[in-house]
Amino acid sequence: MDLPVLPPVKPMLAKAATKLPTTEGLYYEPKWDGFRCIVFRDGDEVELGSRNERPLTRYFPEVVEAVKAALPERCVIDGEIVVPQGDRLHFEALLQRIHPAQSRVDLLAEQTPASFVAFDLLAIGDESLMEVPFGERQARLREVIGKGTESVHVTAITQDAEVAQRWFQEFEGAGLDGVVAKPADLPYGPDQRLMTKVKHVRTADCVVAGFRWHKSGPIVGSLLLGLYNDAGDLQHIGVAASFPMARRAELVEELAPYRAQALDGHPWQDWANAETNGEGEHRMPGAQSRWNAGKDLSWVPLRPELVVEIKYDQLEGRRLRHTGQFLRWRTDREPRSCTYDQLEVPVRYDLAEVFAG
Repeated sequence: MDLPVLPPVKPMLAKAATKLPTTEGLYYEPKWDGFRCIVFRDGDEVELGSRNERPLTRYFPEVVEAVKAALPERCVIDGEIVVPQGDRLHFEALLQRIHPAQSRVDLLAEQTPASFVAFDLLAIGDESLMEVPFGERQARLREVIGKGTESVHVTAITQDAEVAQRWFQEFEGAGLDGVVAKPADLPYGPDQRLMTKVKHVRTADCVVAGFRWHKSGPIVGSLLLGLYNDAGDLQHIGVAASFPMARRAELVEELAPYRAQALDGHPWQDWANAETNGEGEHRMPGAQSRWNAGKDLSWVPLRPELVVEIKYDQLEGRRLRHTGQFLRWRTDREPRSCTYDQLEVPVRYDLAEVFAG
């Protein structure tokens, strides 16, 4: 591969904000909910680089063929790999694409084909554009790709803050998770938080039914959260984490009283009995980590009597899309009152309209 920008390249990142910035000279784009990917193409050679610099190439053969058909012969383009299904993006189906078996990879490429959404041009031919202002890079991106194809898209973009605010409200219903703002004069800064992202933030009261130990020692790593469904079953919806180290140690003492006889009638008892390790800790369903086969997913059951208020951004099906953030204990709430009814569901929006810009 002979390009002016060679892999691996860490993508430019964004810092979080609570509201959309409206200063002069900003471009706004939808925040796509997929796998960040920098495409390197030199003729028939294509590499799909990821945020952690591990190539995604083998997992998305259909994307490799799509970029060969749609992108210039020699280019480096930053974007996102997404899986559209119906009128929205489907992140859970995207996660399933990371599989060690080649036969499974090939099957999923046919069953849940992915698309590539381009949003920055880093090199074209023999020319590196890393130091070129973003306003010029995005214009040239549209010149070299045009309107794209069925599987390769160019992101929508605007300099109108009111339009961007409307996108923030509407596009979530198509599976997107916010808006990104980029200064027009911004050069490309690998691994630097030079952009601004605004994501949806909500709160929910959840039952704490267990926890995982932290990798660094006998302190709490994350709380296992549940909500009751219409049938009265406690469903595992995700975890809350991101505690300061001192707080993790305090949680060990706070949770200790709820460990006693925790498995007696525990709603996740069947899961706990499915597999235990030598120390009596238990495995969550689907315990094999898709990203890190050595990751310890053992858990400690707790009597489901504690309620916690968390902050979260969005759901993926019936689960939290990302790790929730602990806000406070809710001693005033009964666990049985923690149901899915409290969760806000975005209004549906047709993904085709987002792709159309």
